[in-house]
Amino acid sequence: MLERRGMLFKVAASGLVLGAAAGCDDKDKEVGAVEDLMREHGVIRRAILVYRATATRLRAGDPPDTAAVQRTTKLVREFGQDYHERELEEAYLFPKVRSAGGPAAGYIDVLLEQHRRGRAITDRLLAPGPAPDREELARLLDAFELMYEHHAAREDTVVFPAWKKALSGSELSEMGEKFEDIEKKRFGGDGFEKAVREIDAIEQSTGMAQLAQFTPG
Repeated sequence: MLERRGMLFKVAASGLVLGAAAGCDDKDKEVGAVEDLMREHGVIRRAILVYRATATRLRAGDPPDTAAVQRTTKLVREFGQDYHERELEEAYLFPKVRSAGGPAAGYIDVLLEQHRRGRAITDRLLAPGPAPDREELARLLDAFELMYEHHAAREDTVVFPAWKKALSGSELSEMGEKFEDIEKKRFGGDGFEKAVREIDAIEQSTGMAQLAQFTPG
């Protein structure tokens, strides 16, 4: 009887250990705040690749895919500017990085001005009434793409690491949870997954979905 109880205890203990290990695995797989920000940049970068392709077509004399441009611009506005920039970076990252000082703090004013310029371009692209002519549209798309590529690269390599360094481990964990709450409140669920599905669909409609086509010959 004692041997049986001992065996039952070992089985139960093993189950607890396995359950704890599974719980640790799940926790390890959670997306942290910095990873969340960087993968959001990935969505926005894919959107501006649509801008680049459109500008190239315009300069080659081909008609623009107006529906795709509008759809992409709405994604940039709703996911990139209203959510990623306003609700995360401007509300939580930039103030902390500025107060921490150091090289990254010197970027904040420029990054904020670039946010404003990007929104002005988006306003023009989404404005009712006459659409930009071919040359203006190409110029706006090129300007946004060039600015944002440099903007996101500096954030990924300078600003985000500085923000992470300025936070304690518990503060960083709290930020991850806060960002998730903000995302769910704004999008009614996983906003990143919704944005990925949207840019996937845009790429399908513009012939950009097949990654292999961009491999140099």
